[in-house]
Amino acid sequence: MEIKKPNDLELKKIILLSPQALFDGTLGEVKPTNEKVKQLVDPLLEKGSYYLIAKENDKLMGWILIGISKDQFTDKMYGFIYELFVLEEFRGNGFAKKLMIAGIDRLKQEGYSEVRLSAFVGNPAIKLYEKLGFSQRTVTMSMQLSNDSCN
Repeated sequence: MEIKKPNDLELKKIILLSPQALFDGTLGEVKPTNEKVKQLVDPLLEKGSYYLIAKENDKLMGWILIGISKDQFTDKMYGFIYELFVLEEFRGNGFAKKLMIAGIDRLKQEGYSEVRLSAFVGNPAIKLYEKLGFSQRTVTMSMQLSNDSCN
């Protein structure tokens, strides 16, 4: 298996598969269109974020989208993992871990002393993130509102 930046053809395949990646990552809460994926990903790519892909025998197995972000309170820049996805047929073989390590290594080489990511509660990938050393930093909470919620 090799991990590398994708060529143009591989990038197009990632973009086509990204709605499924977002659907899985949000535990089925979001079923984005290809247009919505472009709205989310294009600005990241324009600001220097990039994909690393896992390939073997010319088969795309998965990818990680990494870049930078800025802490809203301190203005400190840090590495950010925007997306991690392994195609279903390749899951359970350690590819997600290898992609994560490659992404973290790249961000470290680029000079970042911290890497962050976000995940939906219940996402099984959280166990992997914790094994790699990630810990909870913030918790985003939500409440569904109806006409009688505050009574």
